Amino acid sequence: MAGEGLIELKFRLADGTDIGPSQYAPATTVASLKEKILVQWPKEKANGPKTLHDVKLINAGKILENNKTLAESTLPVGEFPGGVITMHVVLRPPVFEKNSAQQGKER
Repeated sequence: MAGEGLIELKFRLADGTDIGPSQYAPATTVASLKEKILVQWPKEKANGPKTLHDVKLINAGKILENNKTLAESTLPVGEFPGGVITMHVVLRPPVFEKNSAQQGKER
């Protein structure tokens, strides 16, 4: 079977919409998943991520690290044969807001 060994993932955004599902190799890094999210982010949504560092991927309550592969991230693949794994996408707040708040405190 052509898709054998691939992991099927979809990415759930904060408003409940999904990107995917798509299939990925177990050797795919979390950083490359984030790159795909940046490219596939719905254009009609305001305040989309600008860089990989704006995006956090959460699976089974754990924030996934950019340098880890899907296989290293201990996804519960074996528990759901043929199922789609949903990862949650969380955006980091823009840095400029944080810096302006700190500047206000320093004055």
